[in-house]
Amino acid sequence: MSVAELLVDGFGRVRGVVHDVLDGLSVENLTFRADQQANSIDWLVWHLTRVQDEQVAAAAGLDQVWPEGWLQRAGLPFPPAENGYGQDPRLVAEVRLPAEFLAGYHDATYAQTISFLSGLREADLSRIVDRAWDPPVTLSVRLVSTLSDDLQHAGQAAFIRGLIERR
Repeated sequence: MSVAELLVDGFGRVRGVVHDVLDGLSVENLTFRADQQANSIDWLVWHLTRVQDEQVAAAAGLDQVWPEGWLQRAGLPFPPAENGYGQDPRLVAEVRLPAEFLAGYHDATYAQTISFLSGLREADLSRIVDRAWDPPVTLSVRLVSTLSDDLQHAGQAAFIRGLIERR
């Protein structure tokens, strides 16, 4: 298996969990929070997709998917660059999006991610993509950290779905 195939498989697993979690849920269920400090499925899927969109686009030298129609349609009260990192619980509650919207945005981001990853070669992975850190961040580190973050949040969303189904 090539590096590209391995990464495509990983991001495909995120997409699978996202679709499984969103399937058949109402906005009421998507916005369920175990308590006032907790995240909702809505917020988690929006956030994990924003992170993938932002991080992969920057590393690939591409435009993000979010500003291309998704931002305006979402109508969220956040600045365009917001990705949810470190958001206050009051702002988490502002994310109230239907499953179809979340799945569509995730699929559009996934398509751009896979298009980029499909052309990767092993030699590309050592390219520096962010010099703001010490040591500077390579493409491999950025992709693995994005994939890890996405998988963690997708798993959290799946856990919340389980809580909803047991209520």
